[in-house]
Amino acid sequence: MRTILLGLLTLAALSAQNTVVIQNGIIHTVTKGTITGSVVIVNGKITEVGEKVMTPAGAKIVDASGKHVIPGIIDCHTHIAVDAINEGSVSVSSMVGVDDVVNNERMDIYRALAGGVTTANVLHGSANAIGGRNVVLKMRWGKDADGLVFKEAKPGLKMALGENPKRQGMQTTGFGAQAGQQNLRYPGTRMGVEDVIREAFTNAKEYQKEWKDYEAKKAKGEMALPPRRDLQLETLVEVLEGKRLVHAHCYRADEILMLLRVSQEFGFKIATLQHVLEGYKVAKEIAAAGVGASTFSDWWSYKVEAYDAIPYNAAVLQKKGVLVSLNSDDAGGAELMRRLNTEAGKIMKYGGMTEDEALAMITINPAKQLGIDQLVGSIEAGKQADLVIYDKDPLSIFSKVEKVFIDGQQYFDRDGDMSARPRKEAEKKGLLEKEKETDRRNAPQTRRPS
Repeated sequence: MRTILLGLLTLAALSAQNTVVIQNGIIHTVTKGTITGSVVIVNGKITEVGEKVMTPAGAKIVDASGKHVIPGIIDCHTHIAVDAINEGSVSVSSMVGVDDVVNNERMDIYRALAGGVTTANVLHGSANAIGGRNVVLKMRWGKDADGLVFKEAKPGLKMALGENPKRQGMQTTGFGAQAGQQNLRYPGTRMGVEDVIREAFTNAKEYQKEWKDYEAKKAKGEMALPPRRDLQLETLVEVLEGKRLVHAHCYRADEILMLLRVSQEFGFKIATLQHVLEGYKVAKEIAAAGVGASTFSDWWSYKVEAYDAIPYNAAVLQKKGVLVSLNSDDAGGAELMRRLNTEAGKIMKYGGMTEDEALAMITINPAKQLGIDQLVGSIEAGKQADLVIYDKDPLSIFSKVEKVFIDGQQYFDRDGDMSARPRKEAEKKGLLEKEKETDRRNAPQTRRPS
């Protein structure tokens, strides 16, 4: 009996250690309205949300009085935290993936975290008509590369239309004996990009059939040699079978329609059209295809393809029935990622969206586009406790992130960051001085002539 009692007390103590209550905050649930109340977190998950909650004994209390609590921000298109983005030497690079080059020491992870971003869809670049595999990360600063990966997220693949993949077809060398010569690589036109995609999926269908025929013979007990593995086509077969999501870089309306037709012809699903700056022109067609759009708030005219972009794009797409998110497309530095909250605020100005609709574009909508909305994206019981506490309204340019929780664990604290800066600066200065002293001692000595 004594052993059972001790066991129960130990369990209670452990539960208390893993319990956090964020009290008296303005809770933006996104999906169930805004309340003034509290959030209970046990073992990394939200167990209760309400105006009045039961506070477990021994729980850590976080006072959020007068502050705003939102779900962790989800960026559906980034290039942070990886040491390579493009494998631009071929037109189809589905055999490679940024999942292999995650660098957990990149400071852009911490900077994104400090801006309230808890999850990011890290994509291959847009140099290829069909690019490489993506990886979805949580900003668990301090974890190793594998510890950053959002393992429940569905795998994806990058595709690209327009200027980027076609301009790779005409490259001019700038050094050596070949300087100034042009190196041709197919495709070099927009219609060539479409052909590359069609040919790749035609080959993938044939490859898929070869393996199905082999498996059928094996099931019957017949002797058969397995087809030769093709890592490039294996990834595309996963797309055809709905096991891998497609995230397609695009700008122009004509090319958007082209890709929708190609996907319907080959029977694969496009999860998101990325950038999709002329999406407002073909919003009905995108909605009818059941395809999501991940766009910018108000970027335009930064290249020829973007000249017809308008800041009302996100609102028009949403009003036509398209699931819309806002993304940063950030690489090193996480510059725009750190203010995706105010990017969402712009949507209230450009298009008259409500506060919940604007917040949804950086929380629950990208969660749906990545297939993780049952886990994150809103403040609801049963979901992973990815939460951000702001000192003011999160859609205000004057607001600051105070604390960030991922899986119920605090990964960022503004006060702690500020107070630690003098110590870290002193440590950095000491290390630099030590390095200089080491270099001085190891420098070759010049002998004076005798």
